[in-house]
Amino acid sequence: MKLVARYSWSCALVFGSLVASSALAASQEFNFKDPKSVNSVSFFLDSVVEPIMGVAAGISGTVTFDSADPKAMTGKIVVDAASLHMENKGMKDTLHGPDWLDVKKHPRIEFTFKKVTDVQSGGENVFAMTVVGDLSCKGVTKEITVPVKATYLPGKLGERTRGQSGDLMVLRSNFVIKRSDFGIKAGEGGMVVAEEIELRVSIAGGCPNK
Repeated sequence: MKLVARYSWSCALVFGSLVASSALAASQEFNFKDPKSVNSVSFFLDSVVEPIMGVAAGISGTVTFDSADPKAMTGKIVVDAASLHMENKGMKDTLHGPDWLDVKKHPRIEFTFKKVTDVQSGGENVFAMTVVGDLSCKGVTKEITVPVKATYLPGKLGERTRGQSGDLMVLRSNFVIKRSDFGIKAGEGGMVVAEEIELRVSIAGGCPNK
């Protein structure tokens, strides 16, 4: 009887550990709609005579992530085009206008994950990866490949958003796109308006406990 009891208890412990491990490794959905409005995407066009820089803060979207299988990451990040801001009001109005982003006609800039490759560990719950996805801007969709650093922070949501408990995911990426690929200020040479747009992404998403 004692052997049977010990066997049953051992099986229960093993089963419980497997269930717990499975729960920890399950996919989670992280919401990047930031109540603090801290999430941002900055842009920089370094032309010969007039460098242009600004930031977008209207970030939303969701990403599904499994720390046991980072390659399975899926999701979409959305930028409110009208949230792109420059200190010079005239330049901001021009940026929002038809020649540039035409935000009234095309209010969203979207990046949709298609495939994740080359995942490497950069430390505990830190993953460097290559993400292939579709970037949609001003009515044009182009497949691009970008480097992404994903930091998974279990139990840290409350340290960023008071009153909430859960997990946090931070995504960072620096990459370059071509202005002409998306019809932004079409026909303009690179002397005043740079052809390359440098983008820097730094955004955090939360997965609250249910």
